[in-house]
Amino acid sequence: MPISTTSEPDGELEDLLRELTPRVLGAVVRWSGDFAAAEDAVQEALLAAATTWPRDGRPDNPKSWLIQTASRRLIDEVRQQQARRRREERAALREVPVGEVEEYDDTLRLLFLCCHPTLTPASAIALTLRAVGGLTTAEIATAYLVPEATMAQRISRAKSKLKGSSFELDADPDRLRNVLHVLYLMFNEGYTSTSGPELHRSDLSSEAIRLTRAVRTQLPDGQVTGLLALMLLTDARRAARTGKGGEIIPLAEQDRSLWDHDAITEGVALAVEAFGTPPLGEYQIQAAIAALHDEVDRAEDTDWPQILGLYGLLEDLSGNPMVKLNRAIAAAMVDGPDAGLKLLAPLDDELAGHYRLDATRGHLYEMRGDHETAAEHFRAAARGTTSLPERDYLMTKAASLT
Repeated sequence: MPISTTSEPDGELEDLLRELTPRVLGAVVRWSGDFAAAEDAVQEALLAAATTWPRDGRPDNPKSWLIQTASRRLIDEVRQQQARRRREERAALREVPVGEVEEYDDTLRLLFLCCHPTLTPASAIALTLRAVGGLTTAEIATAYLVPEATMAQRISRAKSKLKGSSFELDADPDRLRNVLHVLYLMFNEGYTSTSGPELHRSDLSSEAIRLTRAVRTQLPDGQVTGLLALMLLTDARRAARTGKGGEIIPLAEQDRSLWDHDAITEGVALAVEAFGTPPLGEYQIQAAIAALHDEVDRAEDTDWPQILGLYGLLEDLSGNPMVKLNRAIAAAMVDGPDAGLKLLAPLDDELAGHYRLDATRGHLYEMRGDHETAAEHFRAAARGTTSLPERDYLMTKAASLT
């Protein structure tokens, strides 16, 4: 939730308000049951804080102050709505949740609400970034290359769908899986943008990591730990993924001294912990694969046989065609390009027209020495992607082989 004021708060105050926003919003949503109205009331409370705290001094309990202010403004708004008499009476009779302020941290509840199964992944991501991540609607619209009005409508519809939904923390496996899937999609869009001129949108990937950390703090599940490990190990390579001109540098050619080795150390430790926490799930296996890539100083030292085995486990678990594609790459690294091409053949139906299938075939035919066929597949892949950096990389690959 953005803080808009003509008098910008100091950096420390801005950081504090950003940190408190999802906790305050979660508390007011839980109390009122109305997401949209609660968000408006909390926005007013944040504006009041940004204006009055620098002048009058910060309250002893900033979170309590914000919840009290937002709750009272929400009650005032309800009282002004005569057409909503019944809700006004209910709100007037209920006590503002003073005693609950220190007992609850509603950030996780808010995240689970934003990732409600009734919402599409696109809507869930947008609402999560707005309500929990603190991004403005304009910032989210820019990240996803859509008009601000379109994103505002998407967020508004999502909030309307959530009206009346339970705010209880529902951490059953299906609901948790939905939350992790939304965070995984958010990270992937930030790490490799599906469209536009930039390969990375670090605000999205960084926010996904932050939110996953928050989930793990309260729900130290093996899958949560695995997802956090996967994000850290993947994001650690970001600085080496592009050259000075923004061109893509594939994993095997990256300068590994540019990798974030602190993130790798943390990620590997988390991956080991996650892999030893049953039951074994998709994120734990993906984290183990990422750790095997990141632990070696040279690409040629990568333990491809072990990676191939892990992709076999992951394929059995998920059946995802992208996993099958990655397994084919690992098979090519272990047993040669023909083994990989053989595994790609059944994917013609599942991934028909997908540019990654053509890109992978291009790499395997290049390994085989069939440069003409490789170039054809690279060109086909370039026509299929909406990411400008990926398109340029694929066209460059095709040109280098002809």
